[in-house]
Order: sequence, then C-alpha cells, then structure tokens
Amino acid sequence: MGLITEWAEHRVKTDPNRKPGLLRDLAKESRVIKLWRKAKGGRAPWRSYWSAGITNTIGPAMGIEALKYISYPAQVLAKSSKMIPVMLMGTLVYGIRYSFQEYLCSLLVAGGVSIFALAKTSSKTINKLANPNAPLGYGLCFLNLVFDGFTNATQDSISARYPKTNAWDMMLGMNLWGTVYNAIFMFGWPQASGYQAVQFCKNNPEAARDILYYCLCGAIGQNFIFFTISRFGSLTNTTITTTRKFVSIVVSSVLSGNPLSRKQWGSVAMVFSVLSSAGRGSVLLFIVLECIATIFF
Repeated sequence: MGLITEWAEHRVKTDPNRKPGLLRDLAKESRVIKLWRKAKGGRAPWRSYWSAGITNTIGPAMGIEALKYISYPAQVLAKSSKMIPVMLMGTLVYGIRYSFQEYLCSLLVAGGVSIFALAKTSSKTINKLANPNAPLGYGLCFLNLVFDGFTNATQDSISARYPKTNAWDMMLGMNLWGTVYNAIFMFGWPQASGYQAVQFCKNNPEAARDILYYCLCGAIGQNFIFFTISRFGSLTNTTITTTRKFVSIVVSSVLSGNPLSRKQWGSVAMVFSVLSSAGRGSVLLFIVLECIATIFF
C-alpha cells in the first residue's frame, strides 16, 4: 500500500499533462488512511475502540437479561451507583484522577437516588425481589456496571490521548466495533439467533417497522450522548443518565397527581442541591430538556 501511495503521489506531481482522475483520488484517499493510522495528536485510530466496543456490546445485554430476574425499580436502585464504577475503572485502569468533590458528588447523588427508589418501592415489589433468581439478577447488574465503567473510562482516555477526536469520530468507532461483534454473535454460526430475528421480522412487518423506529431514535440519541462525553466527559454523562430516570418519575408523579412522601422530596432536594453546589449546571440543563421531551413526546 505504501509503494502504491508513493507512486501515485509521484505521478501526480511530476506529470502535469496527465489527467488526475484515479491517481489523484488514490493519493488523496491514501493520505487520509495514513493520517487515520498514525493519528498522532489528532483523531483516534479505529483500533482504539476495540476493547470499549466489547464491553459496550456485552454490558447493556447483561442489563436487559437482569430484568428477567429482578424488577425494574430494583435495577434502577442497583444502577444508582453507576458513577462510582466509572471513577474506579478510570483510576485503576487508566490512572485518571478525580477530585474529592467529584467523589463526594457521586456518593451523594447515588444515595439520593437510592433513598428515592427505596421509598417508592412497594411491598409487592420488595416481595418479588425475594425470589431465588435475585442473586443472579444482581450479579448481572454488577457486571453491567463494571463493563459500563470500563467503557466510559476508555472513552475518557481516548479523548485525553487524542484531543482532536470529536463526538462523531467516537460514535463511528464505537458503533463500528459493535457492529462487528454483534454480526459475529448473531450470524456467526448456522443456529445463531440473528437468523431467527430476521425471520421474525419477515413474519411480523409491524414489529420490523417498530424496530426501525427504535434504531432511528437510538441513532439520534447517540449524537447527544457522544457530544456530552466529548464535551463534558463520561462522568457527567453518567450523572445525567443516573438522575434522569428518577427525575422523570418525579415529574410524572406530580403531573398524574400521585403525592410524594417527605422522604422522597428530601431525596429530590438532596440530588439537586449536590448537582448545583458541584457546579454541574450542564447536567441540570440536560435533565430538564430530557424531562420536557419525555412529557411532550
């Protein structure tokens, strides 16, 4: 490839009568490839995302699988500490240092969300958590948190090592590897689940249309997620995803006329006070915008 590149560039420069056509296009594309491969001080090369692509593929799948064994409120409660694994993995794997204020903010937000979830959980839901599969469900949630922590820490490391990497570069790299892994898992052998999924969509075109809408919404949403990660960091993005669910519950409860207890209002005040005192105005803005979208759309 290197010899072809040098030959193409040489012919374009030394033969002015030659029509550029394929030679100039080849030289131009090869320079892009060389920049993508080297990426020194620029954009991250595609191979930088392979490990985060694995954990980003397996982690959410474990979170969905956990819902077979524990209730959704229980999963929200388990994931209320999601910011802590992100910080631990960043420190242990990549040596990222966080301030005491960031650790304190994460602990207080996790505590506030936990208090709210526990206060809202009914006795019927608590009884469901006492089934024999609860340890398996919480174990899957724990692995989900560990993998998500590694994914977010890797994204922060990539942004720090390659400062010119923007949100869409990272989005492309993560989805590229995710597509490769999912394609192998779903179509890698004759009895793989992907063939059944394709047949299901053929037999149920309405479901295929809903899946298409779901994918389009996910693709649009990823723009905001990766912009937040590239602009503010993974910890801020994790804070948003952790608090948005319980804020949406608060808004829906108020609008539907379901009163909240004093303990729940106290947890709400606790979370917003922590975010305000920590100077995370961007977090509050994103949460408010998402709640508005949830209400009207």
